[in-house]
Amino acid sequence: MSDDDWTSQLPEAAQSYLVNRRLDEVECIISDLPGIARGKAVPATKFAKQKNFHLPNSIFFQTITGDWSDAAGEEGYTEPDMILTPDFTTATAAPWTGDWTLQVIHDAFDRKGKPIPYSPRNVLKRVCKLYEAQGWQPVVAPEMEFYLVARNIDPAKPIEPMMGRSGRPAAARQAYSMTAVDEFGPVIDDIYDFAEAQGFEIDGITQEGGAGQLEINLRHGDPVKLADEVFYFKRMIREAALRHDCFATFMAKPISDEPGSAMHIHHSILDIETGKNIFTGPAGGETDAFYNFIGGMQKHLPEVIPLLAPYVNSYRRYVKDHAAPINLEWSRDNRTTGIRIPISSTEARRIENRVAGMDCNPYLGIAASLAAGYLGLMNEERASKQFKGDAYEGDGDFPRTLGEALDVMDEATALADVLGPEFLRVYSVVKRTEYEEFLNVISPWEREHLLINV
Repeated sequence: MSDDDWTSQLPEAAQSYLVNRRLDEVECIISDLPGIARGKAVPATKFAKQKNFHLPNSIFFQTITGDWSDAAGEEGYTEPDMILTPDFTTATAAPWTGDWTLQVIHDAFDRKGKPIPYSPRNVLKRVCKLYEAQGWQPVVAPEMEFYLVARNIDPAKPIEPMMGRSGRPAAARQAYSMTAVDEFGPVIDDIYDFAEAQGFEIDGITQEGGAGQLEINLRHGDPVKLADEVFYFKRMIREAALRHDCFATFMAKPISDEPGSAMHIHHSILDIETGKNIFTGPAGGETDAFYNFIGGMQKHLPEVIPLLAPYVNSYRRYVKDHAAPINLEWSRDNRTTGIRIPISSTEARRIENRVAGMDCNPYLGIAASLAAGYLGLMNEERASKQFKGDAYEGDGDFPRTLGEALDVMDEATALADVLGPEFLRVYSVVKRTEYEEFLNVISPWEREHLLINV
């Protein structure tokens, strides 16, 4: 294809970015299981001549530490190439680079043209197709929480909040304070500028409860498109922070005495034929589908916790009275429950999953949440009675360690039918490998309290 052929397919924001500029490079990328961008950077002239490129399927068998799991399956560790095809609707600028660069997300297929089952974007597409087969269109809106922290190049050193312009970390611990947001003005300015260049619409930025903790809300929309944006945003926010001598971290619990970071996911489901929200009836009341979706989340979210909380650190976030749920009670406008019904118009009625951590892969976190709701809709699961009061006074009802969560996930046959059995097999093997790696590390706590006391 010629240069003109492919650039004419680009979204408006990408075309605007290139006005009166010569495109130098295209980054051909795909999300691995942790959500890291993998791929190749190629000269724009070469990209214009290729229809696809190749990467070994082993990129999905790698742990977050860079080690390799034994997830190859019966065929053995032969590392066959996948065929990666560009989705031009995802083309967007990489405005932090020194030259004029575009990023393009690719989809992964095998040599027979079948989607690679353990590619995270393919997993989410699989779930969305199940909804579409029922005449439903899922709509999501993710919220991204993260910390701006001081540069940390020593893993043995505790993470500290970034110093804002006042030089006082406590000044950045005032939830919803505009002054606290102003502490990090230069970083936030770059985030806005980068988002504009990439064509992303930010619904708002607020200061959260932790020192240096911010939240970005995105407009609701198609699950795959929103997952693409979160995937892009994570990289973009990190780049904005590095410009100002700090780190952006999406760890679920980076600082021991501060709240964790979540990726709250809001869901509604539209009837494709009518465009109406299936959670709302003709007279504006809540429908059976509304309660079935909640019931599905209550029953099946415990089975997908490893997708919503993928690391040992993730489980440190689930602490009573620390802005993270410990159970799957549901309630209206109650932030202590795992499932919250926000205040909204009847047309915008939605259900919020507050369990997912910001460290999850956005494709897999959204896919897992939608999968639980889908099973609730299909099996007409009954929601529990609405919870009243402080849900932190109750008991936890989902796994609280990675090992326990993986055991529960491995027994979830109905969930495997939705997300794909081969995906869950590979994911479980990779996560168990990571867990074994973690268990081989002796922590400072153990050395401090056990060395001479036991």
